[in-house]
Amino acid sequence: MTKHIRNFCIIAHIDHGKSTLADRFLELTKTVDKRLMKEQFLDKMDLERERGITIKLAPVRMIYRPEVRNQKSEILNKSKIQNPNNQNDLGFRASDLEFVNSEYILNLIDTPGHVDFSYEVSRSLAAVEGAILLVDATQGVQAQTIANLTLAVAQGLTIIPAVNKIDLPHVAVEETVRAVAQLLGCAEKDVFRVSGKTGQGVEALLEEVVRQVPPPKGAAAQPLTALIFDSQYDTYRGVVAHVRLMDGEVRKGDAITLMGTGVETEVLETGVLSPEFTPSPMLAAGEIGYIVTGLKEVRQCRVGDTITSARKRASRPLPGYREVRPFVFAGLFSADGEAEDLREAIEKLQLNDASLTYVPQRSSALGFGFRCGFLGLLHLDIVVERLRREYDLEIIATVPNVEYRVLTVQAQTHADIYADTRGQGYVTAEQLNAHGVLEVKTPQEFPDPSRIEKVYEPWVWVTVITPSTYVGNIMPFVQGKRGIARHTEYLADGKAVLRYDLPLSSIIVNFYDNVKGVSQGYASMDYEFAGFREADIKRLDILIAGQVAPELSVLMEKSEIERRARAVVESLKELIPRQMFAVKIQAAIGAKIIASETLSAMRKDVTAKLSGGDVTRRRKLLEKQKKGKKRMALFGNVEIPPEVYRKLLQRST
Repeated sequence: MTKHIRNFCIIAHIDHGKSTLADRFLELTKTVDKRLMKEQFLDKMDLERERGITIKLAPVRMIYRPEVRNQKSEILNKSKIQNPNNQNDLGFRASDLEFVNSEYILNLIDTPGHVDFSYEVSRSLAAVEGAILLVDATQGVQAQTIANLTLAVAQGLTIIPAVNKIDLPHVAVEETVRAVAQLLGCAEKDVFRVSGKTGQGVEALLEEVVRQVPPPKGAAAQPLTALIFDSQYDTYRGVVAHVRLMDGEVRKGDAITLMGTGVETEVLETGVLSPEFTPSPMLAAGEIGYIVTGLKEVRQCRVGDTITSARKRASRPLPGYREVRPFVFAGLFSADGEAEDLREAIEKLQLNDASLTYVPQRSSALGFGFRCGFLGLLHLDIVVERLRREYDLEIIATVPNVEYRVLTVQAQTHADIYADTRGQGYVTAEQLNAHGVLEVKTPQEFPDPSRIEKVYEPWVWVTVITPSTYVGNIMPFVQGKRGIARHTEYLADGKAVLRYDLPLSSIIVNFYDNVKGVSQGYASMDYEFAGFREADIKRLDILIAGQVAPELSVLMEKSEIERRARAVVESLKELIPRQMFAVKIQAAIGAKIIASETLSAMRKDVTAKLSGGDVTRRRKLLEKQKKGKKRMALFGNVEIPPEVYRKLLQRST
């Protein structure tokens, strides 16, 4: 019966205390034994603990038995109540009796807070009916606070606001409460004051979840429909799907069908996460749990797919999730050349991270690998680190790029492509596709300049929230990144909201860190894809000893390309090991060299064996060495160690 089930999640900006609040919920409901409890319990990956951020959504099932906290209410008996509609001398209502005498199943999903993992948040929101909006009292409303709230409101969820970290000294609790109330349009008394660290106010917040979040809808008698909101691969049991049952029931041994792929299989096990895998006889409508499918092909069970009964199929699949749009593209290669191991690892990782995309790619220097799409640079960094740790692979990542659209002379059928109805000077991908544009995700795909009519680059709408005292620092920085100011407004708590149009290529490398730097760590940002805008994009090639190193080529706006060229050649001069001959390192646009450095040759002292004699003997040996080095420079090849690519990527980011 769904009456006593509550499905909810916690949404907030990064580092606002979601995982710590979840710890207090686990303690309060006695879900985890005190001996086993540790900080950020739901953050299972070492990477999450090391960086102090949540990367993966984490579901957990809790059993909660509320109590009325009143010293006069030791005996809860309906006969004690004189007026069931009003509070009596015991301090509670008649309706509280059912509340405190009931056992509730609370399904919590802890979510990430960084903008690069917003897709994880959207998947969580589709599986619940309510959300706790958590705001740090020391930081106030941040960009991702607003972004996550917008997603939750669009899903029609019940929002319960809470201000966290009220135990810290010198925090502006009431100012933050006022800003949250203004954001939601609610009364200030409806905003909960809590401390995830000390537990202050946490039980009252959990009670409010039970009271306000509606129980899930759905009927056990209907055909089975279960939404896969996450999944993982188990070597022995195959794909384990994390599901939210909308209708119907599922048990061990049932025959099920995945409606998206059409695959049929038998359920090996059903259960709940409390927080470890705990088998249960069945899952029913409204519940969140897991299904062991036994499928060994990870591509057969995708996040967003609908599971139904093979014998009593649902008439249509659930809506699933919006299509993920990767923003950043980079090549991933295995340092030992084992492309098949890398493919299997990426495929399994994609099962757990649906926002990761990949296609095969071949490099003359690095061998076979994959061009992967990411939601941002932090997402790229996390994926590379997970491949290293979880699959024991040494990964080489190429310099990241964004996706450009190129209109060739042959493809153009109209005099121009007009801006869309938003009037912002942007065109959509659909409009560009109608004109036969090329999708360019790597510099190697960029056509010859003689074939290019126009190039379009992706732009984003960026929102920066900062204390008003730092507005003067942020504005010139953003404008220096080709930012176009759209709107500025000031909030009740002394913060300013700055909205800009920016090229996506300007924000994927170090932008967020620099915004933090010029605001002394107080500013936050969020961005949304806006469309494509015409730009003057050139391909920058790096030549090592006269040979193009395709892995180092980048596509850039013309005004920024010289700065980038100088930085790359100077870095390569430091990173490439010295050879027996002088090596020219050049940056070029087409046939034009725009930056150049020379890596001096290793010099062997060929005159060391001479103990005397005429100076001409020494000169003759040095001239012979010089001629030999010239011949080596003509025919010698420079092999760039994989470590150089990795260090150059770190410097680029």
